[in-house]
Amino acid sequence: MMIRTRFAPSPTGFMHLGNLRTALYTYLIAKKHKGTFILRIEDTDQARYVEGAVDVIYNTLKECGLNWDEGPIFQSERKDVYKEYAAQLVEKGHAYHSEGAIWQKTPTTGSTTFKDEIYGEITVENKEIEDQVLIKSDGMPTYNFANVIDDHEMNITHVARGNEYLSSTPKYNLLYEAFGWEIPTYVHLPPIMRDATHKLSKRDGDAYFDDFKEKGYLTEAIINYIALLGWSPKGENEIFTLSELEQAFEISGISKSPAIFDEAKMRAINAEHIRRLSPEQFMELAKPHIGEFDINYNVLCTALQPRTEILSDITPQVDFLEQVCDYDNDLFNNKKMKTSPETAKEALEAALTCLNNSNFDRDSIYNSFKELSEKHERKIGWYLYPLQVALTGKPAAPGGGLDICIMFGKDQSVKRIKEAIEKL
Repeated sequence: MMIRTRFAPSPTGFMHLGNLRTALYTYLIAKKHKGTFILRIEDTDQARYVEGAVDVIYNTLKECGLNWDEGPIFQSERKDVYKEYAAQLVEKGHAYHSEGAIWQKTPTTGSTTFKDEIYGEITVENKEIEDQVLIKSDGMPTYNFANVIDDHEMNITHVARGNEYLSSTPKYNLLYEAFGWEIPTYVHLPPIMRDATHKLSKRDGDAYFDDFKEKGYLTEAIINYIALLGWSPKGENEIFTLSELEQAFEISGISKSPAIFDEAKMRAINAEHIRRLSPEQFMELAKPHIGEFDINYNVLCTALQPRTEILSDITPQVDFLEQVCDYDNDLFNNKKMKTSPETAKEALEAALTCLNNSNFDRDSIYNSFKELSEKHERKIGWYLYPLQVALTGKPAAPGGGLDICIMFGKDQSVKRIKEAIEKL
C-alpha cells in the first residue's frame, strides 16, 4: 500500500510547536515508507483567518525541510464538492436540513468502535454522539465534514493529529460508513505540556517556531527536539538530522503519555548541533550576532563554537570587541593564578615585551610567555589572566588572552594593554 499523509493546518497565525510536530510526524510517516506528503489548507472558518498566515505555513515548512509532494489544496475552493456530498447524505437519510444548515444524523442505538495506532481500540456508545453541522448556513463546510471528504478524495491512508480529536473520531467514522468508504489509519498524538497540568501555549511565551528562531535556536535542532516530544527512538542516540529521522522514525515509538516541554534539554540538543557545524557554517551563523569589526573572525569563532548553546549566547560573550568592558582593578584578583592588581602591572609589562618580541602568531606568543614563566618559576596563567582582563575587561572570554591577542592583532592588543597599565 502506498502511504499517503496530509498536514492540514488552519491559517490562523504563527506555527505553534504542536502544529509543527504534527507536520513533522505526518511527513516522517510518509517518508519512512517512501510515501506521499500532502499539504492542505483548512480555511473554511473565515472568521479565524489571519492575513499572511498561509505564507507563514509555507515558509516554516520549507525552512524545516518538510517539503510537500502534493498541494497546497485549499478547502475554501472546494465548497461545491462538499455540498454535493452533503446532498448525498441527505438523500441516504444520514443527514437533514435544519436552521439553514445541513446536519449529520447520528444513530441513537448501538456503538462505534475504532482503532488508533497509539491509544488502541476505543468504543463509544452512539447515544453519546451528538448530531453535528456538516454545511453551515453560509454554505461553508465545517472542519469535521470537509476533512473526511478531503481525506477520502485524496486517498489519505494515515491521519496523524492531536489527541483532542479522539472524541470526534466516531463522528468521522459514521460518515465514512454512510458513504461506504474505507476508514484511514488513525495516529492520535499526545499533547505537548508546559508542566504536568498545563499545555504549552502562547500565553506562556515561546510556543511558536519563530520564537525559538529569534532566540538563536537552529532549525535542525528545533526539528530534532520536537521529534522527541512524544516519540522515543530505538537505542541511546537522540541527535538526529531530518534525513536520519526519516530512517529512524516508527509510529510504534510514539507514546500516549503527554510530552513535557523542557527548554534545558532543547538547549543541550541545540548545542550539539552547533558543535557539529563546520567552522565555515558556524561563522556564517555567528557573524550577525558578533557585528562588524576589524578582527580575525576565524580565531574568534573557533573559540566561540564550543562555548555556544544558542546563537543569542554569542553577543554577551563578545561585548568587549568595540571597547574594553568597564571593570574595577579588583578583577585582576585570581586565587588560582595567584594574581592581583599589585602583580598585574608587572605581568602586563612583561606581556608587552613578549608581544613586541614575537612573530605575532599563536605559537610564537605562547612560547615567549612559556619561557618567561619558566624563567621566573611562575604559572603561565600568572601572565595570561591579567592579559585577558586587559584586553576584554572580563573574568572569562572566548579563547583567553592568547587567542584574543591574535584576534585583535598587534596594534589593538598593545593599545589595550597600555591602557590597562595606565589604569593600574
